[in-house]
Amino acid sequence: MIKPVIGVTTFHTDSRRGYTYISVTEAYVKAVANAGAIPVLIPLGLPEEDLDQLLSTVSGVLFTGGGDMDPALYGGLPHPTVHDVDPVRDQMELHLARRVVARGEPFFGICRGLQVINVALGGSLYTHIQDQHSNALKHDFFPGRPRNFHAHPVKVEEGTTLAGILGQPIVQVNSLHHQGIDRLAPGLTPTAFAPDGITEAVELPDHPFGLAVQWHPEWLQDQAEMRALFTAFVHAAGNGKA
Repeated sequence: MIKPVIGVTTFHTDSRRGYTYISVTEAYVKAVANAGAIPVLIPLGLPEEDLDQLLSTVSGVLFTGGGDMDPALYGGLPHPTVHDVDPVRDQMELHLARRVVARGEPFFGICRGLQVINVALGGSLYTHIQDQHSNALKHDFFPGRPRNFHAHPVKVEEGTTLAGILGQPIVQVNSLHHQGIDRLAPGLTPTAFAPDGITEAVELPDHPFGLAVQWHPEWLQDQAEMRALFTAFVHAAGNGKA
């Protein structure tokens, strides 16, 4: 059996020795591999034509979490908490997001990945939820808490792809973000919500697999429903390309 290959987006990391690395958190790679696919890291800095060629060799793209997007990309309000903006990553991921949507390629977005998909398709973000959303919960449980800390429940909309994957109407999730969807992009469907109304998941209807969540299921792999997210993604990718 030939396993599907999943492209995994990356980020820049500065080492203690002053070198810059292109890397990704191991938890993403393990979650994809354990779901039955071969993860391949997508390096930053490639020209768009090379990214397009790379897309023709993978069966799906995982948009990973990380630092904030440049608020100028979506007309966001400036805020002092905006951090780790990387224009090279922004440019690459926005291009990849638009291409996988246009080409009907399976994709799965996590945390920042959800935000990238929303911005790529014309939506906007809160640059800091707690200052810009009324009655907001605390969503930025980092640092100071384990990555698998259950921060709050999420209500899943009935009849959605996400509901079918998770198999339950309410799930407990971790929460490692301070930004979130403000204006939803045209074409996206919100499919899960935090108790304060913040959108916690979106889907792209009539797409082979177009789903993104605001929490981090890669850190919750002891839960069957969180493993199921990666399994469903890999299954959809495997049905696309040999």
